[in-house]
Amino acid sequence: MSRSLKSSASRDPLRRSCDSRILRIAEDYRSCNAEKTGAGLALGEFLIVKGNAVNHCGETLLMKQDNTSKPHLSRRDFVKRTAQGIAGIGAGLLASTNFAYAGGSDRIRIGLVGCGGRGTGAANNALTADPAVELYAMGDLFGDRLEDSRKTLQEQGSGRVNVPDERCFTGFDNYSQVMDAGVDAVFLTTPPGFRPRHLQAAVERNLHVFMEKPIAVDSAGVRAVIEAGEEGSRKNLSMVAGTQYRRQPSFLEAVKLVHEGAIGNLVAGQEYYMTGPIWFRERKPGMTDLEWQCFNWYYYTWLSGDHIVEQFVHNIDTLDWIFQSHPERAIGNGGRQVRVDPKYGYIYDHFSIEYEYPNGAKVLAMSRQMGRTAGRNANRVIGTRGTADINPGNSLVALHNGEVLLRHDQRGNNPYVQTHVDLIASIREGKPINETREVAESTLTAILGREAAYTGQNLTWNEVYNADMNLVPDEFGFETMPSFEVPTPGSTGLERSFPT
Repeated sequence: MSRSLKSSASRDPLRRSCDSRILRIAEDYRSCNAEKTGAGLALGEFLIVKGNAVNHCGETLLMKQDNTSKPHLSRRDFVKRTAQGIAGIGAGLLASTNFAYAGGSDRIRIGLVGCGGRGTGAANNALTADPAVELYAMGDLFGDRLEDSRKTLQEQGSGRVNVPDERCFTGFDNYSQVMDAGVDAVFLTTPPGFRPRHLQAAVERNLHVFMEKPIAVDSAGVRAVIEAGEEGSRKNLSMVAGTQYRRQPSFLEAVKLVHEGAIGNLVAGQEYYMTGPIWFRERKPGMTDLEWQCFNWYYYTWLSGDHIVEQFVHNIDTLDWIFQSHPERAIGNGGRQVRVDPKYGYIYDHFSIEYEYPNGAKVLAMSRQMGRTAGRNANRVIGTRGTADINPGNSLVALHNGEVLLRHDQRGNNPYVQTHVDLIASIREGKPINETREVAESTLTAILGREAAYTGQNLTWNEVYNADMNLVPDEFGFETMPSFEVPTPGSTGLERSFPT
């Protein structure tokens, strides 16, 4: 192994408890408040049934453990965040068709970069999607997280987790080592602040990509991702995003009706992602500032983008999909009312944004993460003839006179798995899929809303897209992090960078 992994003896003894493991993964999947139901223990979107954590798609989630041992961290500097690597691609790579894999065999080798709950889940989804998929290399900033992920995936029983110690990599440079390990495709599932440079590195190496949403946390990152996506198209790479609602049957059928004009011209909408608090990880003795922020990444905008970007982007992506466009402008507010302790970084705990789309339609988008509050995860658009409520498993499209055009109350296929069915098929058949621009635009729509709240201004899409906003440091390896201030409307500016 590139850097030694801690022994399992140092882990939390409660990890052997089924209940604690389930609660822990529910935390990492942004659970709402727990409440008992007739079927089991509901955790927001998740249900405990016979000892398994099941999400809203009916998928049994993998068990994800917190780290209790001190994480191992490379001190190497990260590569500069620029597009120079893209510009330096050789002519031979540009001409490649990119559909040879695993030495010409049917086996498709996957490299996993980011071994948390979402990364482990994505790897399992890919192994489920196609019997020729082989997990071949793994990387994570923290060694014990990688070990937990590898063990969990091996326990799934596929027999296709071929990741010996020498193909396990830790530290900040783990992504480049995974990509150089002989893989055909790479899964990018780290905190989103790292996504742009990881995506650029994958395109440089001619690798197909699964990239978890969101794909950036700032304007500079979105622009870099769009550029990498365009380069990927020129190189015939498949680049698939973790926007699973676009593969959810209840969404597909309802959105199709809306696009066909079934409810008339769209005039308004409402989007909600109002949940309970998410996980929080206490600082371990001996952790540097940088180690702890990466360990507790959700609470730092430079790593997560804030919850409107990291979590609410699913609904916002649905919005852009329905309107077949990104919004032109946004105004809104937000703040910290519950998570006011400095240990919660500097993100907000609630947002309320009004988006205006090119046809003049205005959409209210609300997100919240507070305990002991009512939850709602819903998508609604209103047309001149009717209304569409588009949700996982229970979409309803109806005219204003009460006539029901669609009532979809079955979950259908697992969209998480279908994402990888589509990715693997595109690689095997030589028909590339590139979803980079749509997920980049959805990410910027979320950033637009965040910045409208942070600054207190009425902002346009173009202002935010072109802003000199680069929240992620160019280099890593420092022990002491600069101080961060909670954004203050009226004082926080749009154009800003990582503090020095």
